[in-house]
Amino acid sequence: MTGILEKLYASLTLGAVLVLAAIFWYNGYRTPHADQWLPFFVWLHVLSGITWIGLLYYFNLVQTPILPTIPAELKPGVSKYILPEALFWFRWSALATVVAGLIVAQLNGTLHDALKLAEPVRSIGFGMWLGLIMAFNVWFIIWPNQKKVLGIVKVDDAAKAAAGRVAMLTSRINFVLSLPMLYFMVAYRFLG
Repeated sequence: MTGILEKLYASLTLGAVLVLAAIFWYNGYRTPHADQWLPFFVWLHVLSGITWIGLLYYFNLVQTPILPTIPAELKPGVSKYILPEALFWFRWSALATVVAGLIVAQLNGTLHDALKLAEPVRSIGFGMWLGLIMAFNVWFIIWPNQKKVLGIVKVDDAAKAAAGRVAMLTSRINFVLSLPMLYFMVAYRFLG
């Protein structure tokens, strides 16, 4: 067992297998009907969202403020090892959050009305639109600019610095948008 727990992806796989086993056990070992998958997609939406927003907060509250104080000889450890891995989880958890959230809204029968910001799901609709904007920023602004910063896309030093600034500012925009997004997602239970 410790061999599994010492390996990240083995641990992740074990957790996922346990979730699926619990779903089938709960359903008497029968394949759940489509509507019975709703709790799974809500769980996936919450798990992915925690990962995405947790990394967003890590970047904005920890990494970006502390990076200028790190000695120059230690900065490659961040840019070559920590940042690429964090950005991998950041962008894919953003996509998983959006896809799972759209599936949840569809299974609930609220997707169309939420996207139109119609009553009684206006609150969740605001949260959805903010999340969609944030996910767009991750994939089409932050990640392309971070590829320049990381050297995946070769650019000169001036372009690399400019790309870093655009990525940071867009990440900060997402940080700001995450506050009302989370509010509207939670408020849905109370406001409709």
